[in-house]
Amino acid sequence: MPVEVAVIGCGQWGANHVRVLSEIREARVALCVDADAKRLAAVTQRYPGVRTTAKVDDLCADKTVQAVVVATPSASHHAVVKACLEAGKDVLCEKPLTVTAAQSRELVDLAEKAGRILMVGHVFVFNQGIQKLRELISTGVLGEVYYLHAARTNLGPIRTDVNVAYDLATHDISIFNHLLGAGPSEVSARGQVYLSPAVEDVAFISLAYPGRALAHVHVSWLDPRKVREITVVGDRKMAVWNDMDAIEPIRIYDKGVVTKTYYETYGEFHYALRDGDIVIPKIALHEPLKAQDSHFVSCVAARSAPISSGRDGWRVVQALEAIQQSMRQGGAPIKLPSGQG
Repeated sequence: MPVEVAVIGCGQWGANHVRVLSEIREARVALCVDADAKRLAAVTQRYPGVRTTAKVDDLCADKTVQAVVVATPSASHHAVVKACLEAGKDVLCEKPLTVTAAQSRELVDLAEKAGRILMVGHVFVFNQGIQKLRELISTGVLGEVYYLHAARTNLGPIRTDVNVAYDLATHDISIFNHLLGAGPSEVSARGQVYLSPAVEDVAFISLAYPGRALAHVHVSWLDPRKVREITVVGDRKMAVWNDMDAIEPIRIYDKGVVTKTYYETYGEFHYALRDGDIVIPKIALHEPLKAQDSHFVSCVAARSAPISSGRDGWRVVQALEAIQQSMRQGGAPIKLPSGQG
């Protein structure tokens, strides 16, 4: 029997969830929830068999619905997810899980106590290029990771409900955590407000991870180019993921510094640089959102722990909260609790 799924929030991204879930054989979209009657009418027109309601309470009372996808504005996540978990539903919540770390912790504890699955929609974890980067790191191809750099910029879309860090850096922090298998131990950030009051449009973020790895994120709604790129520098090789390149998203550079030094003149020495081949691995591309939602459905059916769990979402929100604090303090470094999330 397919898993009966409801979608709360039928805006642009919620509509994408309805679409991909309708294409997954193991799932059935049973119900859609939205306060906007026009959005519900659009759902009914395209998916006549899907029931609709304007009230989350109707969903919570529906015993046939097993799982819920929450695609509402970030500020509503805590209340909506909490109501669904308390009603006995498994939940996939869009990023960020909540606005504050305390709210995320509450939802994680509630899900674990109730025996419910709580997953967060960090969709780039399911991107084939990111999965390839993780493979290159975990198998030692890149060697020890020295640092990572991410750029996520464009001219718009400009939001007023959350700042650019909560909107865009959420993706890169979740990617870094996934690649390195840990959350950051310290962050510092500088941001600036140019458009909407008290909402940063641009941010430069530095993160220190356990061990020696450093990471940097540049996010902006005020940039002339749309960039979605991550560079990973290791002591053996280096790799670049370019999400804007649909054909060759990953390039592996056989570049590095040879540890053996040589002398040119008395009193001088130089490191030798290695500049080898560039390898472009074949990446079988698929739609990350469909892969993510399929994984959620399979976890619900098998009662298994998801990738991008509630604890992973909590870890990201902890970093976002610290980034916000650092920006308010002019870039001051903020330590994160050890063993976070």
